[in-house]
Amino acid sequence: MLELKIPPPVLALMMAGLMYLSKGLYHDIFVFELEYKWPIAVLISALALLLDFAALWVFLQAKTTVNPIKAGNVSALVSNGIYRYSRNPMYVGNFLFLFAWLIFLGSVLNVIFLACYCLYTNKFQITPEERILHARFGDEYRHYCQRVRRWV
Repeated sequence: MLELKIPPPVLALMMAGLMYLSKGLYHDIFVFELEYKWPIAVLISALALLLDFAALWVFLQAKTTVNPIKAGNVSALVSNGIYRYSRNPMYVGNFLFLFAWLIFLGSVLNVIFLACYCLYTNKFQITPEERILHARFGDEYRHYCQRVRRWV
């Protein structure tokens, strides 16, 4: 089974590679060009990096695992900091990196890879993590899920 097997940053890199490889497919049909694509892509990437570091910082302060493949090793339910707004800010950060890459490459076709990243992450990463967190933290986690959205 694929659950908790591919680390989300590795999955994002795989999707980025596929996006790059596909940029030439149907180039005449799906291409778009933004005048300020560099600064837009850099700005979105900076936001993604900020999200990732903010999430990592809160995990390190809570002294719990940051390894998404070892979700069973979680020792604390993190619901403060950036986790007040998103239950998965690191995955949102990965998505934003891919979105910035899409803008830079200028191919609408790459929306497919963004969707694949989200679908795969939901099914094979987030859902198993949620099962583990619910089993470990029970009602506390259920209440957290009621207050905070999965992505944004």
